[in-house]
Amino acid sequence: MSKILVIAEHLDGKLNPSTARAVSAAAAMKPETIDVLVLSDNVEAIAAAAAKIEGVSRVLTVTHAENAHPLAAVLAPQIAKAAAGYSHVFAPSTTFGKDVAPRVAALLGVAQVSDVMSVEGSHTFKRPIYAGNAIITVEADAAHAVVATIRTASWPAAATGAHAAPIEALSLDATLPSHTRFVELKQGKSDRPDLQSASKVVSGGRGVGSKENFEIIYKFADKIGAAVGASRAAVDAGYVPNELQVGQTGKIIAPELYMAIGISGAIQHLTGIKDAGTIVAINKDVEAPIFEVADIGLVGDLFKLIPELEQAMGFG
Repeated sequence: MSKILVIAEHLDGKLNPSTARAVSAAAAMKPETIDVLVLSDNVEAIAAAAAKIEGVSRVLTVTHAENAHPLAAVLAPQIAKAAAGYSHVFAPSTTFGKDVAPRVAALLGVAQVSDVMSVEGSHTFKRPIYAGNAIITVEADAAHAVVATIRTASWPAAATGAHAAPIEALSLDATLPSHTRFVELKQGKSDRPDLQSASKVVSGGRGVGSKENFEIIYKFADKIGAAVGASRAAVDAGYVPNELQVGQTGKIIAPELYMAIGISGAIQHLTGIKDAGTIVAINKDVEAPIFEVADIGLVGDLFKLIPELEQAMGFG
């Protein structure tokens, strides 16, 4: 039977929803054990949140002052030590997971499996290639531990509730690097829902026309309680910051509702939304590729259609 260690992602004392999605992938393997590893300088609140995730057997904590910031060079040696005895080590395929998992794999002397979107067996997985245009089945070496990142858009978050897994503190003698230090964290602050975990997302593209015009996207998203995204073309044009970019070189998301406004639908963008529930497209070009994947398509001027939508929804 498999024993799986899931690496918890967190920031500012809060557990990231990507952790529960990685637990879902682990549960699909029907393992003997699913343990969640929390590394921080203050683990209590994070560990308590992880313990409530259904399917978690134990929450293991490692407390070090050096773990105050999620530096891969610092965390990876500790994770590799903690992974002893586990058949699998899973991390979410987020910026955090993509940073730390390769280092863990290297320390364990194994290859990494990236962007797991389906579990076919204990060492057999499906993952996307060619910007999501094809799905490949890969098989890891059964003689060694599997280190994998989990494509969070392909997995629902495991439920949380009355479940309360035991929490145990680990004492690790891992050698931490002295050449890596934290300088600062620069991140955008917003009262809007988080782009990667929001159930509704409104994205704007080159068709919005300018940074000033993008206000129509922000205002509409605020009215319906949605996160805001953008195409690479809109980001490259300077309309919005790059943390809003959706697509192959941006964020891979799976909201229940995705609204693509003024977005033509290049394959790189479609890669980021292929797992969305309902896709609504607004574009004045009837030949725009986005209409080929949209569940609902509106052809016309976005600056006319959005106010009409707001009026119809009672926001006018």
